[in-house]
Amino acid sequence: MTTVLAIDQGTSGTKAVVVSGEGKVLALSEVAVRPTYLPGGGVEQDPQALLDSVIRSGRNAINSAKVDVDIVTLANQGETVLAWDPETGEPLSNMIVWQDRRAESICAELREEADDITQRTGLVLDPYFSAPKQAWIRRNITTEGVVTTSDSWLLHQLTGEFVTDASTASRSLVMDIDTAEWDPHLLDLFGMADEKLPAILSNDSLAGTTTAFGARAAVGGLIVDQQAALVAQNCLNVGEAKCTFGTGAFLLANTGRTAVRSTAGLSSSIGWQQGGQNSYCLDGQIYTAASAVRWLEQLTFIDSAADLDRVAAPNSDGVMCVPALAGLAAPWWRPDAKAALTGMTLSTGSEHLVRAVLEGIAAQVAEVARCMATDLGKPLQRLRVDGGLTQSKVLMQAVADLMQMPVDVYPSQHATPLGAAALARTAFDPGLALEDAIVGWTPTLTFEPQWSADQADEFSTQWRKVAENA
Repeated sequence: MTTVLAIDQGTSGTKAVVVSGEGKVLALSEVAVRPTYLPGGGVEQDPQALLDSVIRSGRNAINSAKVDVDIVTLANQGETVLAWDPETGEPLSNMIVWQDRRAESICAELREEADDITQRTGLVLDPYFSAPKQAWIRRNITTEGVVTTSDSWLLHQLTGEFVTDASTASRSLVMDIDTAEWDPHLLDLFGMADEKLPAILSNDSLAGTTTAFGARAAVGGLIVDQQAALVAQNCLNVGEAKCTFGTGAFLLANTGRTAVRSTAGLSSSIGWQQGGQNSYCLDGQIYTAASAVRWLEQLTFIDSAADLDRVAAPNSDGVMCVPALAGLAAPWWRPDAKAALTGMTLSTGSEHLVRAVLEGIAAQVAEVARCMATDLGKPLQRLRVDGGLTQSKVLMQAVADLMQMPVDVYPSQHATPLGAAALARTAFDPGLALEDAIVGWTPTLTFEPQWSADQADEFSTQWRKVAENA
């Protein structure tokens, strides 16, 4: 059976997990990384620090597991980009993180092309995606070298290859979502017609080999972090959905072989390309989830996320929060939006504000789910969830109440690397079906709605009004 080193390179840290052929986690290593938040909406990371975190966490995990691995896989941030020298591998810029908003002017220039861009890519024209940030680097930092998503640089460091994967490329705004190939017209629009671009690999392909973690191992099964979690949670059928509660919250729903063009402000991407076929997903993003909790920590309302349920009031006493601390993403796409708190009185305490922030995160997830129901033609039936904030029962209950559906909590904090490990197994063993490569699971907890449908609808209506004015 295939033993996998699965590396999840995220916004706030890198996690490396060694997974046995039977699906057992043999070892785990985590290394924190911190983005730098700059005036004007800039968010950057040190490329060398990210690479060091990948190497260190991977080596630590393998040393702890005391096994040789057959294949290494990487789940990446998706829309984080940098410029680098393809000859030496040296970075020519910092990494411009997916949260960075400085490419808004690039998107504004292309506003008349927005509908055509969406039709070709399935995405909304927004600085969240890769190409606007790549174009911004070219205008403001350097015209040298290549400018790619973070995965291509990390993979070049590990293998010497110049590649990306289909799911990551589908987050770029310059890939045709139907053909899964770079689109010359879109590249020209973003001033990237002359750029050297990485080869797009299927998510069950081998990308090369590496000795960065010890003995030589294959590298493959590459995928975006959120799509990896969709795989891990076995959302292989149309309408099955998951939400990952990390730095942000990301709700994805499987749409099968069809790349749905959203009419409700969502994005459509390749979930994974496997066995020669594309599986697509709809997704909606909430920019601030754990980052909103860190904001509560900075205000000293809580010491850590572990305090949320202890501190949160039984109800918010009329306080509502739109935690748009980094703007609003789907379905509003308002980078200019600011966080809002309403309904406070002299009796309002920090416990009410903590509760309101958690309900505000849940309300955004519920809003994305309503948009998905529009695009899918029917509502979601239940939601599978993963990520650190799923440990907050208050938050998970609020999600169940506002979405009016059961919420199943994934039993591991490692959904992303476990999903990547499943695809790595299919890359290493081409005869293995994806459903057989996924580690089976049952929920640790299921949250059933406690609010009535009328109560949920009333809250959401009031919350939506606050969001529209944020």
